[in-house]
Amino acid sequence: MSVLARMRAAMREYAGAALILVGLLVAWQLVCDLAGVPVWLLPTPLRIVAETWKLRAVLPEHVLATLWAVLGGFFLALASGVPLAVAVVYSRLLRRVLYPPLLMLQSVPKVAIAPLLLIWVGYGLSSRMIVAATVAFFPILINTATGLEAADAELLDLTRSFDAGRLKVFWKVRLPWALPYLFSSLKVAITLAVIGAVVAEFVGADKGLGYLILTSAGNMQTALMFGALVLLSLLGMVSFYAVVSVEKLLCPWYLPAGEEKGAR
Repeated sequence: MSVLARMRAAMREYAGAALILVGLLVAWQLVCDLAGVPVWLLPTPLRIVAETWKLRAVLPEHVLATLWAVLGGFFLALASGVPLAVAVVYSRLLRRVLYPPLLMLQSVPKVAIAPLLLIWVGYGLSSRMIVAATVAFFPILINTATGLEAADAELLDLTRSFDAGRLKVFWKVRLPWALPYLFSSLKVAITLAVIGAVVAEFVGADKGLGYLILTSAGNMQTALMFGALVLLSLLGMVSFYAVVSVEKLLCPWYLPAGEEKGAR
């Protein structure tokens, strides 16, 4: 299928959803105008765009601050979660040692951890990355370990019959088998990293979309707060689909369930 044909197919597929979204925005605008809803309570879409556009000179700085925190936390979670998943799969002792404290860390609200991390690490990008990483870490660990353990038992028996080493079995069997699980966790983790970065910005930051939301809420600038929320949502969506694109590039031998019908 050519690129042009794919674009036409995508337009046909999403045209209905786009029309519904536009209709909802128009209805929102009309209801607020006709009912005289106060701006501080629920601003109109046009008011949101206008108030957000006034900050166009500083918005890139806030967006980039949040983006670096998200990406840093995501890759930090990836760099720590995957090796630990391999360790707990290959060592029962490590599983017994690591799982209890990791479960305790996952159970603690990240809003409660963020002030402590700020005390230890200090204010700045590094502390926001660490908070984002703590939120995104656990899904990567669990899903990767599940994928490594889900390798077909008969295939593993076959590799043993050929006297294949553990390292070769890992690279040729377990890791390819675990990649769908890994990328499923990465798509969850990247959105959780956005949440973690915003939580860190709520607790202590001088820039970022989370900081912008907090200050606009304190100043009763509801339209600006909505604008920052929209930008934050777009950041999460772009990050999610970036992971999806990498998945398609690195895993050409399988298609997620939702894409199998479209490929036929």
